[in-house]
Amino acid sequence: MRSLIRLLLFAVLFLLVAYATLWGTLALWFKLPGSGFVRGLAAACFGLFGIGTLVAVFRPARWHWLAIFTVALIAINGWWNTLVAPADGNWSPEVARQATGTIDGDILTLTNVRAFEWRTADDFDEEWVTRSYDLSQIETVDMFLSYWGGPSMAHFMLSFGFANGDYLTWSNEVRRPIGGSFSPISDFFKAHPIVIIAAEEQDVVGLRSNIRQERVQIFRFRGRPEASRHLVEAYVAAANEIAEKPHWFNSVFTNCSRTAILLARHVGINIPMDYRVIVNGYFPELLYERGSLNTDVSMQELYSLGAINERAIATGLNEDYSAAIREGVPSP
Repeated sequence: MRSLIRLLLFAVLFLLVAYATLWGTLALWFKLPGSGFVRGLAAACFGLFGIGTLVAVFRPARWHWLAIFTVALIAINGWWNTLVAPADGNWSPEVARQATGTIDGDILTLTNVRAFEWRTADDFDEEWVTRSYDLSQIETVDMFLSYWGGPSMAHFMLSFGFANGDYLTWSNEVRRPIGGSFSPISDFFKAHPIVIIAAEEQDVVGLRSNIRQERVQIFRFRGRPEASRHLVEAYVAAANEIAEKPHWFNSVFTNCSRTAILLARHVGINIPMDYRVIVNGYFPELLYERGSLNTDVSMQELYSLGAINERAIATGLNEDYSAAIREGVPSP
């Protein structure tokens, strides 16, 4: 039994060193200042030393190797924690501004609300506006998922509907520079800041349904008005904080859906730990199991009825867009 426990401990230690080696090597490669040669050399040296430590785990000299490896890892972590997300940059136009807001009683006033008019992905009229919303008049909360990685991965957006017919959509996005490309791996290593976009629905959702023609789904929530209001207030507070002190986007821990879920938990909305929080293409199924969606129809029917692309393209990006994409979608 003692030998088995010892073997298990060594196996756990091996896995920890393997993870630390992979993380440290990629962190040096992606973020160490200097030329590609300097970054590659530093990453290769740490990676090779990590491999040597992995071999040493099962040898008598393991503690010497582990001690030196730990010192090197602490040094890398110390440097890593000094990296600060930039506030300024040559950002792509659609993420160039961070929304900020003030709340006076029931009235929310947002600046830098995105209201682009899209013709193609490269041809658009850029417009940032100031909008006011009466938080006492929130009537609906809808989730949009725009699938980009097969059925398992999607971009998450949350849209709040008001009694006067307005919709306010929040979208947590990567703040990429002009010409920047999408890479979940590099975005795990402090490649770009996060930006919280407040937008008109036909802009931020329509960009994905009509212009990029990604598969976009809508799911209508069951929720209490006071909880919906608190969630909007949490978005505003987070947006103001990021405007004051930028944060890094992380493709696992602070991605589009994870950030929204953290805000929901912050205001008391109970969302359990579940793999579908990370693999967010399946997040609607978690909500369905918890009764947060309409359970009078099957999950398959919700997917079918909530597919908005055909209605969105037929209507176009105009004032009828929001009504059209909700046609036939069951409310809780």
